[in-house]
Order: sequence, then C-alpha cells, then structure tokens
Amino acid sequence: MFRVIGVLALVLFSTTIVAKSIVVLGDSISAGYGIDVKKGWVALLQEKLIKGNKSCQIFNASISGDTTAGGLARIDQVLADYKPGIILLELGANDGLRGLSPRLMENNLAEIIRRAEKNGAKVMLLGMRIPPNYGKRYVDMFYQVYPELAKKMNITLVPFILEDVALAKELMQQDGLHPNEKAQRIIADKIWQYLRPILAL
Repeated sequence: MFRVIGVLALVLFSTTIVAKSIVVLGDSISAGYGIDVKKGWVALLQEKLIKGNKSCQIFNASISGDTTAGGLARIDQVLADYKPGIILLELGANDGLRGLSPRLMENNLAEIIRRAEKNGAKVMLLGMRIPPNYGKRYVDMFYQVYPELAKKMNITLVPFILEDVALAKELMQQDGLHPNEKAQRIIADKIWQYLRPILAL
C-alpha cells in the first residue's frame, strides 16, 4: 500500500458549463495500485457521470500509501487547485495498517472535512476496514471512527467500500489488501449509490 504515484487528473469533457468538480482524496485503493488506473473505480465513476449527463470533472488526488496526516497536509493545496464542489474522502486504511491512533485519525479526518466545508465543498466519507489480526479492540476502534465522525459532522458515509470485495479472493490482488481489476466495477457501483443523490441536490 505504500508505493507512491503521481496525482492523476481524470477529466470529464463536456460541451456544457462545468457545474461541479469532484476530487477523490485517497490512498492506493483510489489511486489504482496494481492495476491499470484507467480501469480503476474512479475512472468507472467518470463513465457513470457521462452516462448520467452530469456536467462534472473528476480529479483523482489519491496517493498510494497516504495517511490521514498526509491528506491533511495536502488538503489546502487540493482545494486551491481544484475548487471542488464535492470531495470523496477515502483515507485511514494506512493509519490502521501502521497501528496509529484512531483518535488522531479521527481528528485529521475531521479537520480535512472542516477545511473542505469552509471552502464550500460537500464531503462524502468512504469507510474502510483493516484485517482482524490487529486485534478486535483496535479493529473496532478503527472502524467506529467513520460512522461516529459522519454522524457528528452530518456528512454522507459509505460504510465500507470493499464490503462485497475484501473477502472474495477472486476480487483481490495477491497481497490480500488491494482489490483487483475485476473488483473495480463493484466498488464504483457502491459509491455511485451514495454519490448520485448528492449530485441531484
């Protein structure tokens, strides 16, 4: 999960005026680690927007290996560069894999959300889980960050974006952490269920 790739911009071309821009701020799950990034869930989400005649641009500002601290360090520049109307926030997994404090992770995510909202962006939080070998207490503390934060800050939560993927070996890469190419459509469909109502607002 720690290979760093450059920031990828996926642009939806349209003859109409751009109504919104969407930024994906995430780690390797969003950056397309181990697969052709053009076949990743962010690119597939782009296709759904085109088919739905949504006048949007998607910018993928995800970096493999990124933590919530890294996202917080980058958020001001991301907001300045892309001026997003919506942010899909997919961070935290690497905090968990490194055994970092769930409370610190929550504080970082909360500050990212506050800064985004201050700049007029809606935030959708994409929940993650970590393997059970980290111990039930830590795993539970980690996962509870997402629903508790979403409730406290009144934002949309996708409970676990790999819910139908993580336990299916045929949908995961050999490392057992990253979804393979076959899983990307499932992930995109799941996120689209939550994103579509936001776009309709």
